[in-house]
Amino acid sequence: MQNLRHERVRELLKRAIGEAVRREFNVDEVGLITVNDVDVGGDLKSALVFVSILGNAGQQKRGLQALEENRIRLQGLMAKSVVLKYTPTLKFVVDDSIVRGNRVLQIIDELEKESPAQDENAGPDSNPAEQT
Repeated sequence: MQNLRHERVRELLKRAIGEAVRREFNVDEVGLITVNDVDVGGDLKSALVFVSILGNAGQQKRGLQALEENRIRLQGLMAKSVVLKYTPTLKFVVDDSIVRGNRVLQIIDELEKESPAQDENAGPDSNPAEQT
């Protein structure tokens, strides 16, 4: 279980990295980069940064490449805004949970479009749970 300090550091890093990314990168070149979450190591010396990159495939590829190339600069900007004994080493990972979540919502919408036809056949007074 992570303690309160780890949670606070995680949130501070998430905000600081997100702000640095927003200031440093042009959206037209690398897409819209969003910091979704930060997972901090137990010793606070490493941090796994989960990002999502909105844009076309070329922008997404350039976005991840730009993050890796500017990792040390981003660490320096983060270190200025979040004062810790050790500056965590950042590692960027593309988080596709938003894309997967949108796909799940799309499937649910498709199922709901199919289900009204089945509900009309059952009738308004029939409740499958009450039928025995």
